[in-house]
Amino acid sequence: MTIQLKGRSFLSLLDFTPEEIRYLLDLSHQLKAKKKAGVYNCLLQGKNIVLLFEKSSTRTRCAFEVGALDEGAHVTFLDNASSQMGKKESLEDTAKVLGRYYDGIEYRGYHQSVVQDLAKFSGVPVWNGLTNTDHPTQILADLMTIEEAVKKPLAKVKVVFAGDTRNNMTYAWMYGCAKMGMTFVALGPQELAPNPDVVKTVQELAAKTGADIRFSSNPDDVAGADVIYTDVWASMGEEDQIPTRVKLLTPYKVDTAMMKKTGNPNVIFMHCLPSFHDFETDLAKKWQEKGYDIREVTDEVFRLQASVVFDEAENRMHTIKAVMVATLV
Repeated sequence: MTIQLKGRSFLSLLDFTPEEIRYLLDLSHQLKAKKKAGVYNCLLQGKNIVLLFEKSSTRTRCAFEVGALDEGAHVTFLDNASSQMGKKESLEDTAKVLGRYYDGIEYRGYHQSVVQDLAKFSGVPVWNGLTNTDHPTQILADLMTIEEAVKKPLAKVKVVFAGDTRNNMTYAWMYGCAKMGMTFVALGPQELAPNPDVVKTVQELAAKTGADIRFSSNPDDVAGADVIYTDVWASMGEEDQIPTRVKLLTPYKVDTAMMKKTGNPNVIFMHCLPSFHDFETDLAKKWQEKGYDIREVTDEVFRLQASVVFDEAENRMHTIKAVMVATLV
């Protein structure tokens, strides 16, 4: 079966078949091996790419820039201060202009409708670097990392996401696991349970692929997990909710006890980063002084040999490169 993704946008894993996701993962592994061997094919030579950032990010920006430059593309970075989109110019007009200048557009910000409209009006591939409800480039990197570290078919892997399960990372994980026939447990307090509409969508998909996607508030459901995953307890702009979230989410902090409770000596720990795992950041120190421990994972777990968070971060670059190559070449 020949997979052809040229001209496609990458807005959500829901838009791709399991075979197409498999193709992107295989291409990611190939491009990573080539980079390690010092082989660059300049597959994006002559291409121009623009990065639109309404939300800042270390990994997403660096992954797109290095991935594009590795293959010969030119990159323009635009943040809120550099773009008139939504201020002096409508999204539609901005998309039409950028589509005349660039071969591909990356967007990282808030609403999923923005990436959808950019794709609708620009006429070129658009890549979702993160929205409030999805984060497909992160999940592609996570799946690649699991294949490297767990070394068994994705369909036999159990992932447990511990913490706030009503966020873009949980939803993106649900989409990815449902597509690839995996077992996924969203583990957290009932007050932060996933959106029922999202659950319905992924369960309907899971019925076709053999995936097992569910929500639980019982920490014992980590049993048999191959992957324990978590994310920060308060995203950008949610810092005022920290006292409430700490109370709700502390029982789901990833610690050595949770890792041992899996019963799997080969369980790995994953995190999309950045992480509050110690008190070496301004925000963690600030809240510690107020009597709140905002760490979603203990420093001990974060630094375990079983922690693959930096492999995962590196793989953002390889998978994003694969997405750009697949949709532009």
